[in-house]
Amino acid sequence: MADVVQPDPNSLQIPGENVSTPSSPAIARNDCSITPLTPSPSPRSEVRPRMACPFSVVVAIDFGTTSSGYAYSFTQDSEAIHMMKRWEGGDPGVANQKSPTCLLLTPDLRFHSFGFAARDFYHDLDPEEARHWLYFDKFKMKIHSTSDLTMETELEAVNGRKVRAIEVFAHALRFFREHTLKEVKDQSSSVLEGEEIRWVITVPAVWRQPAKQFMREAAYLAGLVSPDCPEQLLIALEPEAASIYCRKLRLHQVIDLSLQPITNGLDLEGSRPFDSSFRQAREQLRRSRHSRTFLVESGTGELWSELQTGDRYVVADCGGGTVDLTVHQIEQPQGTLKELYKASGTVSTQNKFKKKTHPAVSAAVLFLPGGPYGAVGVDLAFEAMLCQIFGEDFIQSFKAKRPAAWVDLTIAFEARKRTASPGRTNALNISLPFSFIDYYKRHRGQSVEAALRRSNMNFVKWSSQGMLRLTQEAMNELFQPTIINIVKHIEELMVKPEVRGIRFLFLVGGFAESPMLQKAVQKVLGRTCRIIIPHDVGLTILKGAVLFGLDPTVVRVRRCPLTYGVGVLNRFVEGRHPRDKLLVKDGREWCTDVLDRFVSVDQSVALGEVVRRSYTPARLGQRKIIVNIYCSATDDVTYISDPGVRKCGTITLDLPEPLPLPGAVGGAGAGGAGGPERREIRATMQFGDTEIKVTAVDIMSNRSVRASIDFLSN
Repeated sequence: MADVVQPDPNSLQIPGENVSTPSSPAIARNDCSITPLTPSPSPRSEVRPRMACPFSVVVAIDFGTTSSGYAYSFTQDSEAIHMMKRWEGGDPGVANQKSPTCLLLTPDLRFHSFGFAARDFYHDLDPEEARHWLYFDKFKMKIHSTSDLTMETELEAVNGRKVRAIEVFAHALRFFREHTLKEVKDQSSSVLEGEEIRWVITVPAVWRQPAKQFMREAAYLAGLVSPDCPEQLLIALEPEAASIYCRKLRLHQVIDLSLQPITNGLDLEGSRPFDSSFRQAREQLRRSRHSRTFLVESGTGELWSELQTGDRYVVADCGGGTVDLTVHQIEQPQGTLKELYKASGTVSTQNKFKKKTHPAVSAAVLFLPGGPYGAVGVDLAFEAMLCQIFGEDFIQSFKAKRPAAWVDLTIAFEARKRTASPGRTNALNISLPFSFIDYYKRHRGQSVEAALRRSNMNFVKWSSQGMLRLTQEAMNELFQPTIINIVKHIEELMVKPEVRGIRFLFLVGGFAESPMLQKAVQKVLGRTCRIIIPHDVGLTILKGAVLFGLDPTVVRVRRCPLTYGVGVLNRFVEGRHPRDKLLVKDGREWCTDVLDRFVSVDQSVALGEVVRRSYTPARLGQRKIIVNIYCSATDDVTYISDPGVRKCGTITLDLPEPLPLPGAVGGAGAGGAGGPERREIRATMQFGDTEIKVTAVDIMSNRSVRASIDFLSN
């Protein structure tokens, strides 16, 4: 990537008189100068025919904040989705369990293990030795919360040492690659080559382009695919994947939390039962708790037959670090999906939290700023409670000096958190590591029990067996800030004009398994719409990601999350343009810094719609064109210098050596009599996929131009 220098007005190339005002030139940029020729006012649709899948197998990796897993399907038997093998070290009695998203590196920064193996090995290390190992947990949140994400962004291990984030993610993806390839090859009767596999990686819908590109770069580094074959990797949006899978659901595969009467297996008139003549062998396989293969309908499921063309529904993806909301409309008879409202949601933060005294109790509970959060919000509330009891300075010291013991404590809380329910009457016991009890006594000169008494936190007791006893009131205090924010966010979405009349609300993601969250959503929204939770809800996104890889055209229309465009020159109009934007060049007056929009925020863009712009190099012999991209969260902007507009990326066009024109003998081109033929490079951008894509062609020679788009080098 060549450096982009400041605009140089003296190197501007002004087009001819026949160029209309909207198609004015951009500011040239020295060695990377450009002149836009033909900007179009809005995306144009190109019908993209549905092609047969060119891959033999589709592998999806659900890279979650708290847990991760993979699944795959052979394209010749696309109704069967195979889940990952049971992990070594997984919890007993739990089938199809995903692995904790935790990574362990040796003291010399070599990969050691991932998931349960990393967690258990780190647990067994001697406390002094553990201080030298690098353990990463819930590190996915860093990618969203970092506003200036680059390839050099670092992650901090539990022991405080830092490593480039791209390397940590690549280690994890490489682990999944090796496990998946071995398993797929064991299942396949033929020898599979690397290019026969399509990979799908899931990301939150609220992730911006830099974070999506970061995951793609990590996949390249991990060896999943080659940068020369970008189409072999798809980035799937988590709530979209869940929505795609929900299309396949049968009635016995869901839990209906609605308070309103439901049809109980009858059609809308209640006149006949749904046809359930699915083959008995497949039904048995579906219901088998320990089966690793899930079978899906070739068409749409029974639940979908209740939906008519134009019906709308909400998918609330309640994960570990994010809560994503998306609104889809069903398009019959083809069963494709149309996004009605741009994905919304926020992400948990590991670093910033504030404590506030609850009016009903004397203890401090955690109130997380900024919006709804995933299950990690409850973990942060637990940490804040420990800080209130034992002192924040002690907790930070313990985390630094006894990192493995701190991980043990968080694992113990995670296990008990999953059993919390609104109707539970007995207390939840959480084991405190012996090193915690000993460390506190040596540093504070008193026992843990004395600290609890002094804190006046009446809903947390001490057990002589070395456990904290959290009453139901305590669990409510830990869950409620996060749950209240989630429910509020869903409520705010439901009253928007685009979303009124919703028939279904699908709760998916790992946190959707929580009875605490289910009860709260049911209480507030149960009479508004039908609240549906798929069985194996924690695997819904993973299954949907496989289906997306098999048919990426199923979501036909998406909403743009931001306004995107470039800065150009327009003819200066006195009274309309500010004087400080006036540029005089060759006797003509131009207005600088005008934002030429590609797409606008919340604009509907269909799959296959494109935006075209043509550029010409500013100088003969120029070998690279760099176009700066600007974005804004609103559409009421005019100039790239307006508040809220920022440079977010670059498009790079690598220009090949121009071919000589056949039979040309000093013909008159754009450069004048005997001058060289004017060169036009046409860039085509797609905004309707999960990632922004760009291609380019040299109009004169009809040769493809190497084009790339970069959001990580700002």
